[in-house]
Amino acid sequence: MAVLPMKRVMILGMKKDRKAILESLQRLQSVEIEKNPAVSADDPVFSCADTSEPRALFDKNATLASNALETLNKYSPEKTSLADSLNGRKVLSKNEYEANVSRRDAILETAKRINQLEKEIVDATAEIPRTETQIEALTPWTKMDLPLDFKGTKKSRAFIGSFPGPMDEATIVSTIEGADPDIAGLDVSVISSSDDITCVMIVCLKKDADAVEEALRRMNFARAPVSSAVPADEIKRLQAHANEERANIEKYKSQIAGYADSRKDLKFIIDYFTMRYEKYEILSKLTLSKRTFILKGWIPAGDTASLEKVMSRFEDCIVEFRDCSESDDSPVLLQNNGFSAPVEGVVENYSLPGRGEIDPTVPVSCFYYILFGMMLSDAGYGLIMALGCGILLSKYKQMEAGLKKSLTMFFYCGLGTMLSGVLFGSYFGDLPTVVAKTFFGIDFTIPCWINPLESPLQMLLLSFCIGIVHLFAGLALLLYTDIKNGKFADALYDVVFWYMLVGGLITYGITQPIVYGIVGLTAPVGNETSAQIGAIVACIGAIGIILTGGRESRNPVKRLLKGLYALYGVTNYLSDLLSYSRLLALGLATSVISQVFNQLASMTAVGTGFIGVILFIVIAVVGHSLNFAINALGAYVHSNRLTFVEFFGKFFNGGGRKFLPFSMNTKYIKVKEEI
Repeated sequence: MAVLPMKRVMILGMKKDRKAILESLQRLQSVEIEKNPAVSADDPVFSCADTSEPRALFDKNATLASNALETLNKYSPEKTSLADSLNGRKVLSKNEYEANVSRRDAILETAKRINQLEKEIVDATAEIPRTETQIEALTPWTKMDLPLDFKGTKKSRAFIGSFPGPMDEATIVSTIEGADPDIAGLDVSVISSSDDITCVMIVCLKKDADAVEEALRRMNFARAPVSSAVPADEIKRLQAHANEERANIEKYKSQIAGYADSRKDLKFIIDYFTMRYEKYEILSKLTLSKRTFILKGWIPAGDTASLEKVMSRFEDCIVEFRDCSESDDSPVLLQNNGFSAPVEGVVENYSLPGRGEIDPTVPVSCFYYILFGMMLSDAGYGLIMALGCGILLSKYKQMEAGLKKSLTMFFYCGLGTMLSGVLFGSYFGDLPTVVAKTFFGIDFTIPCWINPLESPLQMLLLSFCIGIVHLFAGLALLLYTDIKNGKFADALYDVVFWYMLVGGLITYGITQPIVYGIVGLTAPVGNETSAQIGAIVACIGAIGIILTGGRESRNPVKRLLKGLYALYGVTNYLSDLLSYSRLLALGLATSVISQVFNQLASMTAVGTGFIGVILFIVIAVVGHSLNFAINALGAYVHSNRLTFVEFFGKFFNGGGRKFLPFSMNTKYIKVKEEI
């Protein structure tokens, strides 16, 4: 249970070495670099580098490679398995990394070629519907043996186009001649006609062309698509063009798939330019002189020796450390043992410890696994969870740290669930009892400490007892923090008095018939003397809270009123305690749903022979899988809730800033600094 001590670090080096030093720091992943104060443009000595242009280039190259990889995965999907996702990023040695860097230009050319082929596919794909639209427009003109752009002869004028809806030649002629009686020698040929459109060619004398055109305009005449070829020939050409584009698409796809061996190179180059982008972002934070640079930041105290060893490779490089002062906004890094470290993520989801606060990870882990286990409370489910997580953890050693912590947390949650299942006699609900009765005719009772279904009040009392211990542990941590920080009066006023009040009330309460009757006892847990002692201690605590609860006020009346309001906070303890009834509720939900599925399975198995056995297994597997998934999620959510609200509410404020070292925020590879 520790917040690692931090040290301030300052590195002074030669300007020519700054990029190499930053690359070493990036691989070391132990230094958080702060942005130095802005340097005035008029400063004669110091300046800051403007890295926006190279960062834009690196971002462009990373995006180019990402697009190429996405395209490659689309046309040649990568064969991945669960093992690939669990093995984590590929680890490269420094030599392997530098060998890949030397090929970056060639890899970029490959990425550009893949992107160009994708562009060709997009263009060809867009060309096909355009061509098909042209074919569709020319199809009604298939029978025409003249080009659609035919305008007529020396003495005639031709109009080639269409009318909406069906029309015959006589109607067209009469309508045109009716518009102008002087029109003569009109010839109309219907090329095709349907319910939607009538395609025609109209020929008239040149002297009548204007009159005919005006008449056609009034008839909603639309000119045919312009084409210098005979429609049937143009359709054949367009069909050939569409087929050619389809063939090109397949060819381009095949060419892209041929780059499948370049997938690893593309992944490397994406991460490479991502790292360079981050490095140049840090470069803009450095203070530069003509030949030197200054870098400032934070480092865990335990990593100072490693940093000094790495920096010793560079001549004329000076590294200085100093302890953090009260004014420093020091980042927070937690370090815990293997049992507690998995729940660091739970603590971080709430907040990291603030200044002067302790790391609550160890007590959180001790209670978290118990609370989770009581809510899921089935030995079979716990065995599956622990066994599954344990196998994955033992088989895949290189998995990412975050995933490893999560699986380890659920491994211990599985052990807690197994323990609760044994205590409460739940093994996939009452599956052993149902199997024994259904298939062997044996009445078998599962041994247990408490059966929640038969003794729910005892289970509720157990939940409240765990809640009391949980809440009092939170107060104990507040007591420890206050004493550690020298706040002895606060420890007395904010913890000891509350211990006296709440503890005294509990001592008095357990002597009352309503309490010991719940657990089936015929006599109280204490005697009259213990009840009186509890009442006296509670009264002393209450008086202390009233007198000190408003101690920040100088006005005695306000102080007294605030003290009375603080005493009213005892109701919060009651509501907090009632929150632990969810241990009973979720545990019962798991057991009841399990037994319902077991009963359904047994009903199908009675008198149906071998088929009944199969049905029993199918229903049991499906039902318990659903129950396990739903209630495991509920146990996770409500364990967090009890931790964040009830437990942290007693002692933990948070507000710490997470330690974010300059590192390789990569997706596919990781390179370790060789120390």
